[in-house]
Amino acid sequence: MKFVIIMFICSAIEGNKCKEIPTTITHFQDHYNCAVYGYNYSHTLISNFSREFVNKQKAYIQFACKEDLRIDT
Repeated sequence: MKFVIIMFICSAIEGNKCKEIPTTITHFQDHYNCAVYGYNYSHTLISNFSREFVNKQKAYIQFACKEDLRIDT
C-alpha cells in the first residue's frame, strides 16, 4: 500500500486559513516513512521561518499521510 503526504501551513489567528504547501517527496512505501518525513520536513520548514513571522502569524505546520488508492501496491 502506498501513501501520499499532504502538508499545510496554518495560522492560529482566527480567520486565517491553512494553505497547502509543496513537498519534495509526495509518495511513500508505508505510513511510517510518510510520518517520519512529515515531522522532519515540518521541523525544517518552521525552523527556516523567522521567529518574528512564527510569533506574529502563530504559524504551525499540519500534515496527513493518506493511502493513495490510485496506485497499485
